[in-house]
Amino acid sequence: MLIDFDRDGLRAGQSYDLAIVGSGPAGATVAAELAGRGLRVCVLESGRAKRTAHADALKEVRSRGIHVKDYSRERVIGGASTTWAGLSSPLDAIDFEVREWVPDSGWPIGREDLDPYYRAAAERYRFPSAARFESGGFARLRVASTLQPSWERLEEKLFLAAEEPQNFGKEQRAVFEREDTDLLFDASVVELQHAAGRVTGARLKSSGGRDEIVEARAFVLATGGIENARILLLSNGLGNAHDQVGRRLMNHPKNYHGILRLARPVEELPYYFGCLCDGYAGYAGLRLREDEQREQRLLNSYVRFEPLFAWSDSEGVEAFVLIVKRSVFLLRFWKRRHREEVVHLRDYSETGDDSDLQNARKGLLGWLKLCWWVVRDAPAVGAYVYHRVAARAKTPVRRVRLRNFMEMQPDPENRVSLSDELDPHGRPLPLVSHAPSELDRRSLVELHEALADELRRAGIGELESDLEHAEPWPIDQDASHHIGTTRMGRQPERSVVDPDLRVHGTENLYCAGASVFPTSGCANPTFTIVALSIRLAEHLKTTLGAGGGA
Repeated sequence: MLIDFDRDGLRAGQSYDLAIVGSGPAGATVAAELAGRGLRVCVLESGRAKRTAHADALKEVRSRGIHVKDYSRERVIGGASTTWAGLSSPLDAIDFEVREWVPDSGWPIGREDLDPYYRAAAERYRFPSAARFESGGFARLRVASTLQPSWERLEEKLFLAAEEPQNFGKEQRAVFEREDTDLLFDASVVELQHAAGRVTGARLKSSGGRDEIVEARAFVLATGGIENARILLLSNGLGNAHDQVGRRLMNHPKNYHGILRLARPVEELPYYFGCLCDGYAGYAGLRLREDEQREQRLLNSYVRFEPLFAWSDSEGVEAFVLIVKRSVFLLRFWKRRHREEVVHLRDYSETGDDSDLQNARKGLLGWLKLCWWVVRDAPAVGAYVYHRVAARAKTPVRRVRLRNFMEMQPDPENRVSLSDELDPHGRPLPLVSHAPSELDRRSLVELHEALADELRRAGIGELESDLEHAEPWPIDQDASHHIGTTRMGRQPERSVVDPDLRVHGTENLYCAGASVFPTSGCANPTFTIVALSIRLAEHLKTTLGAGGGA
């Protein structure tokens, strides 16, 4: 049942079996997996169904080093899934290993332990199945590509996004409306009350000043890598006996750097450049082979190719693409007409890693500004539209830009702490401090060097990159992937949650989301977040005595 906490407050005398803080992919998945299991569940969401000024003010964060974007911390039903582009890929085997050159690496579970939950995430939450990543799926486009290089030190990694990215607020609405599940919106958790190793309640505050305590037998924090740590820090040292809460924050710093000048122009290269095929948008990135990573003692970063067209980097083109994306009926009509085709990428903004322009919140003036950009850049927009619509319109690509995505090591000095400034509820804002280490940078530099050698050997072209000597370090954009601040491990001295995701030293508090990852790999984390959330729900069914399912 949907409940406006500010208006209606808590039900008189109501307590719950489980309280889930956050309605994004992690929280919504746990709630959906437990629906119909004989449990009373509440989901506590700070925002509402749409943007509010109060919720936006609660997103504020203070940054040192890599700047954290406000829209990476959505306070709205559905959380960050309301803005993401949907790109998904499972973590790699090496991401779970203890790598002796990476302090604090190694998961207490293996990739094989997660495989059943990846399959469940694909079956129940529209993530790509394993077959989509194999030779009969998206990878079959490689065979039809103009270039089919044989890599020696590199290997390809596929990233796929559902044609319409999952919005967990909308797709799990039926769960939130069930009689056994309450979704309380405009209900910000400002602290967890606890005694004798148990959380006894969550203190809620609303935009209008309502202040109440919700009680439950167990609690799950599912508010993202920054907010999970912040709530623990706001709760009088909860889970922080060894000063581990908030430490080892990781991201996937990203940005452009490096230009590939092709030896011969290429007209179509959907496998590498990106395309829409069989209901998924996707592309193949390139990373160092895992044996190469071990030999060179490097991290698992990757790069992708972005073709440069005459209209590339036009704000008008990007604005036009965004307007079309938001015109839902027009976009669906166009996709239905081309469902049986391989739709080639004609601009980076069409799919994949959405830019700040596309993700930033916009009012009326913001949308008018986009329309002006379309008019101002009319020649570029016209060229783009012609090459997008005309089936036979081909344009040779001579230059390709590299988009870089870094793995960061779990450095305890990269962390979330509390600032001196306060949010609208009078609680300290989070202070996020993180920057790439020497190992992080060296890993990407070595990837560039290996790629340059392979491209030259294969006669594909010359890579121009001065990354090794670039100052300041150019790969510095927030990927909105906030990882590792309540990391999973067996030793409380080096972690915050155990392999079941229960906070060390507590009986009934769990964390869900990317904050529990011990290392980050290079894959977008949401697929793994949902897989781990299904696994957590399975554990909670046992510990809470859940009955048969619906």
